[in-house]
Amino acid sequence: MLILVLLVSSAMPSHHKPCKQLVLYMHDILYNGTNAANATSAIVAAPEGYNLTTLAGTNGFGDVVVFNDPITLDNNLHSKPVGHAQGLYAYDSNVTLSVWFGFTFYLNSTEHQGTINFIGADPIPLKTRDISVVGGTGDFFMARGIATIATDAIEGLTYFRIRVVVKLFECW
Repeated sequence: MLILVLLVSSAMPSHHKPCKQLVLYMHDILYNGTNAANATSAIVAAPEGYNLTTLAGTNGFGDVVVFNDPITLDNNLHSKPVGHAQGLYAYDSNVTLSVWFGFTFYLNSTEHQGTINFIGADPIPLKTRDISVVGGTGDFFMARGIATIATDAIEGLTYFRIRVVVKLFECW
């Protein structure tokens, strides 16, 4: 019986080393009423008394933003996109700058084809934050893991770029 247990445990994948890792950059340009040609995201819900072109209060509490952002391999907004990110983020704290993310990376490059799905809290003042990888398709079929995100750039209230390090621990 002991031999069987050893064989089974040695066949299980290591949960400490990722089976696949990617580093990608997501570029978000929030619609502000004057940048419609370049905007990749828009506030679609705001607290009463606020509008859809500026964040509510100091932390944006109550704002919901949908996005379709380009994804690049480097931090240059003008680099050739390898895909795009679609989803939403909701400003969920009136105490600190924080959002809740739910989104999908659609990758369509010569190296990767498929989707990666993410969900989780993003307390923005922290240097790095982890959100869950909860699934995927194509090259990322049924992927599970962690994405470590870090704010790479912020320009006013309309542009931010995040560095996303995707570590998959279940790969098919």
